[in-house]
Amino acid sequence: MTSRSNGWYDMEFRLDYLFKPSTPSAEMETSMFAIVEASGRQYQLEAGRFVDLDLHELNDGDEFVFDRVLMLVNGKDSTLGAPLVEGAKVIGKVLSTGRTKKIIVYHQKPKKGTRKKQGHRQSFTRVLVDSIVLNDKVLAKAEERQAKPEAKTVEAAPKAKPAKEPAKTDKKPEAKAAKTSGETKTEKKPESKSKK
Repeated sequence: MTSRSNGWYDMEFRLDYLFKPSTPSAEMETSMFAIVEASGRQYQLEAGRFVDLDLHELNDGDEFVFDRVLMLVNGKDSTLGAPLVEGAKVIGKVLSTGRTKKIIVYHQKPKKGTRKKQGHRQSFTRVLVDSIVLNDKVLAKAEERQAKPEAKTVEAAPKAKPAKEPAKTDKKPEAKAAKTSGETKTEKKPESKSKK
């Protein structure tokens, strides 16, 4: 009995060739972030970035403090809380509140004729992370954004209006003239035969 080879099954894979271990990049070594718990979820926060949370009753520009910090990472140094890091907090500023894109929720029971279509938009509060603080010492602070200088506006010369083209002669102007003079054209419609 001869075995047919498919080619795919005969290949021997080496896992170390396919899945190379990743080496930490220079950016990861110098980055500072915090793992916090908010709205029943855990978030990785960096200074200068924003995060979308569940809707909170806050106005734009209000301060938002994440006081449940689970872990702080500063390059290769990390501080793990048990369960929280003492004296650590992340301070942010509310940018806006909004709603996500609509999703359609559709329920159907087969062979029963039962269908229900419903839309849903989740409300959120967007918070910009300003700083990461440990024992009243600022570990990371967001860079201040500089306003872009306004480009000089050059006033353009007034545009010349294009010359009007002569009106096309159609039957429509004649019909308008006929209506204004009181003459109307009526055509007789053929009489329909009634069914007996």
